[in-house]
Amino acid sequence: MERTKKEQVVAALRRRFNESQAIIVADFKGINMEQLTALRVKLRAVGSEFQVAKNTLVKLAAQDTPMARLDELMVGNNALGSTSGDPATLAKALSDFAKGNDKFAIKGGLLGDKVLTPAQITALANLPSREILLGTLLGALNAVPTNFVRVLAAVPQKLVYGLAAIRDQKEAA
Repeated sequence: MERTKKEQVVAALRRRFNESQAIIVADFKGINMEQLTALRVKLRAVGSEFQVAKNTLVKLAAQDTPMARLDELMVGNNALGSTSGDPATLAKALSDFAKGNDKFAIKGGLLGDKVLTPAQITALANLPSREILLGTLLGALNAVPTNFVRVLAAVPQKLVYGLAAIRDQKEAA
């Protein structure tokens, strides 16, 4: 690869490292090109990217970025999955692919500035989607004022029931 091409790859990787919410490093040795292409298409559909790059170029691009913490993973055949959107969708897509392919292994990753182990990435993949979590939170937040209004409405309602019972008692007598 020419030097100018390498510089462009390093600049693109550095930009991705700085813009990404999550980066996952995976070993893809033994995976054929058709499978990698299918994985790339699946990741693009969820707003993520998947790229194979030389370890030396990744290490150069990682300098002065949070990705520098993953230098020890840059051994062997590595591919990088990254997203600037929902990290759980990237983790879920890569974990699902790893379940179907014994040769594909997740080595680790980053979530913001935090280094993740393969087990933590699997746990992230098992989380419900962002929309479901936000809906659950909204439901919990909405329940508090709803229950408060019900309690406030119960006081005059019970007063009316009590007055109706007194009226019925007086009419029966």
